[in-house]
Amino acid sequence: MPDSQPPPRDGAAADPTALLLCGARLADGRIVDVRIGAGRIEAVGTAGSLPPHPSRLDLTGHLLLPAPAEPHAHGDTALTAETSGPVSYAPADIQRRATEAALLQLGHGATALRCHVRIGDVQGLGALEAVLAARRSLRGLADLRAVAVPRVLTGTAGAEGLALLHDAMKMGAAVVGGCPDDDPDPAGFAEAALEAAAEHGRPVDLHTHGDDPARLTRLATMAGGLRQRVTLGPCAGLALLPRELAARAADRLAASDVGVVCLPQGGCAGVAHRGSAPVRLLRAAGVRIAAGSGALRDAVCNPVGRGDPLEAAYLLASQSGLVPEDAYDRVAAAAREVMGLPEVRVEAGFPAELLAVRGERVRTALSLAYSRIVIHRGRVVARTSAVREYCDSAAALELPLQGRADGSP
Repeated sequence: MPDSQPPPRDGAAADPTALLLCGARLADGRIVDVRIGAGRIEAVGTAGSLPPHPSRLDLTGHLLLPAPAEPHAHGDTALTAETSGPVSYAPADIQRRATEAALLQLGHGATALRCHVRIGDVQGLGALEAVLAARRSLRGLADLRAVAVPRVLTGTAGAEGLALLHDAMKMGAAVVGGCPDDDPDPAGFAEAALEAAAEHGRPVDLHTHGDDPARLTRLATMAGGLRQRVTLGPCAGLALLPRELAARAADRLAASDVGVVCLPQGGCAGVAHRGSAPVRLLRAAGVRIAAGSGALRDAVCNPVGRGDPLEAAYLLASQSGLVPEDAYDRVAAAAREVMGLPEVRVEAGFPAELLAVRGERVRTALSLAYSRIVIHRGRVVARTSAVREYCDSAAALELPLQGRADGSP
């Protein structure tokens, strides 16, 4: 890939928000400088080739990648594992948890998050209001979008759920969600969710275990006629089906352009079953597949969830057999695609959503990505620094340190 730089704009004033990233290594091995301005990448050139700028960040020893995105989070139930006594679902507590969880994931590199939020029952729309308040407080740091998750949408009980879903869309929920498996009429739930999405012009992201190929086929058929994007997850039950049945279901999902978000780090609040979707089978069928985190230290599903997209990619590489570069794409490019976000490349003209991790190649980043610098809309929004030190008796071995480029802490 050649150096990229758009032609200069005559008379354009210097951008005071511009930032020059120096000496970064790209995934293809090149060492480059990257100029950022107005939230986008303005130029990429060989190290030392771009004009100097007072706002300069030395990325020597770092790998520069498109930032990951989180396509499946649960901010309303995050960080509840260590709660003593009943978990509080007061709006103020949900807002605090959702904000803290988003910042934790931002520190890992996720500059965009899709957060599934339960609506209905005793809480009504309170949890959604709290997550939307968290979204506003995070503006400029991370892009958080809420998925409204009703319990049922069919029958007498479903009438209230459907009314709440429409209200949630008007409040600012960005995506129609829910779990058809939990409704007495799964097909009716899916149909109602898709109709609501079409009415409001919103994408759909539904929870399903995916162990019923006939149900998946019906859902894919319905989704095929919808203009909005449709995503399913975590679909771990597909891995339990005979391979022939799973392959046919995957082919139908691909034909209907239905995306799948797997959760290699564990379960989530919407589906009680564990395990992960058959990623290689879905990829072979041409399904758009991304990876998310699911529960983040959740009291019910995963008390030790990290919410780290690089860990999700690591698990895809180590357990599902994906090459490291493809595994990282599942949490970066593919995650952004299923979320309907603009594509990011380290090239001129693309959004400046970037992650710098200490290391020389993607496989190193997935294994030892302790030090990270996160850039959102062209601005450094998070840093994580790690230093590895050994006792004096190990110094003679010249073991590597996680620290500054010169090896010092």
